[in-house]
Amino acid sequence: MLNRSLQMPQETVNETAEKVDEEHAVAPLSEVIAQRPVDPPTDAQRQPDGAPLYQPDRDRDKRQGDESLPLAELVSEPPATREPTTTRREQLPSQARPPSELLPLSSFATKLYTISYLIFFAIFGTLARLGLQALTFYPGAPIVTGVLWANFGGCLLMGFFIEDRNLFREEWGHPPRTGTQSSDQGGWLKKHKDVKKSIPLYIGLTTGFCGSFTSFSSFMRDAFLALSNDLPDPSSGSRLDRNRGDSFMAVVAVLTLTVCLSISALYLGAHLALALDPLIPIVPFHFTRNILDRVVVLLGWGCWVGAVFMSIWPPKNAWRGEVVFAIVFAPLGCLLRFYLSLILNPRIAYFPLGTFAVNIIGTGILGMCYDLQHVAGIGAESRTGWAVSPSGTNRSLFGGEDPLSSILVSCQVLQGVMDGFCGCATTVSTWVAELTSLGRRRFAYQYGGASMAVGFGLLVVLMGSVRWGRGFDTPICT
Repeated sequence: MLNRSLQMPQETVNETAEKVDEEHAVAPLSEVIAQRPVDPPTDAQRQPDGAPLYQPDRDRDKRQGDESLPLAELVSEPPATREPTTTRREQLPSQARPPSELLPLSSFATKLYTISYLIFFAIFGTLARLGLQALTFYPGAPIVTGVLWANFGGCLLMGFFIEDRNLFREEWGHPPRTGTQSSDQGGWLKKHKDVKKSIPLYIGLTTGFCGSFTSFSSFMRDAFLALSNDLPDPSSGSRLDRNRGDSFMAVVAVLTLTVCLSISALYLGAHLALALDPLIPIVPFHFTRNILDRVVVLLGWGCWVGAVFMSIWPPKNAWRGEVVFAIVFAPLGCLLRFYLSLILNPRIAYFPLGTFAVNIIGTGILGMCYDLQHVAGIGAESRTGWAVSPSGTNRSLFGGEDPLSSILVSCQVLQGVMDGFCGCATTVSTWVAELTSLGRRRFAYQYGGASMAVGFGLLVVLMGSVRWGRGFDTPICT
């Protein structure tokens, strides 16, 4: 009998394990259906000969089975890359072709539109985050971590876009499939959620805006500042001394409050999408492809180039540190996050390696920039005062007689890297969406716990060595 149990087929063992672990599955974001992580390629995602647009690693698929990882940053190869076939539809004259079934986009156009959306919404998301932080940082504020509300808002919008069923219903030019939705709503929703991840506008709204509106590195920075008792408080100009137990509770408060509010915001956004479903309009595909995509190419690249020129010749010098340098570095961070997630996320099942890596890298860069900004002579004025030597060696590198101008610019550049590059390279909205979609609760705890532990531990080493070694100086640009 023991031998027969040892000879149990592997398929039976896997099915038994799935049944036992089913009660530990994370609740689906939708109240109607739980989106499967990876669906088979639809007709719109196949080559003319019937083969999928992309060939996944078969060995990895066998290991993962039906529990593949749903990745918010990972999008399938856009359907626009498929080559048009010599079908009867293509042989028809343009007058006879249905207006909703337009010719597919070229691969170059799809990539250009996607990058343009990411650039534009990275700038827009950065400005929205900085503006919301300024609005929520006031004397008497009950919560002094300004990035908390940006993370809340970004996660709410992410949940809305994930669960929305109307904005991109036409997908890649197909008419709304009302009949299909009513007869097989579950299958239609699976296919629709899979297809819309490849639409440039959807990528721009989720990966671009929501990912840049939220910031994992700023979240980790606030957690460390709570530990070191350096978290800015608009109600008190001076720092109040406290014991180590109070600092520990402050760290727990920042971590718990941010994670809980972000996850709640994601579900709230999904529920809003379901509640407002009858009121949400459909964005026509021909309008998006022929007008909006082309306009965003001009807006995205034009705003980025304009920001670069404004950083060189600013109308007001204070703008450099407040917003200009931030929006110069923002698209770089967003593009790094997009492509790094696209490459690394499929490597490890149930652990989005790309999102994890970019969050940790961005957090480490922010920690180093914060240290440099709070060191005298780099981003802060000397504690003993700046004395101009007779030989002029302390003269500003940027011209003029003021020796502090070079320190001011370096302080502003470091602030721009932290707010722009690190803020857009790291994301809370995608991180939270992955936490709620990993399929098993233990994977979510492992992924979330590892992200916070490594990120916070890295800042303790980088920022703590300066804070508890020589101390932080006051930056000249803040």
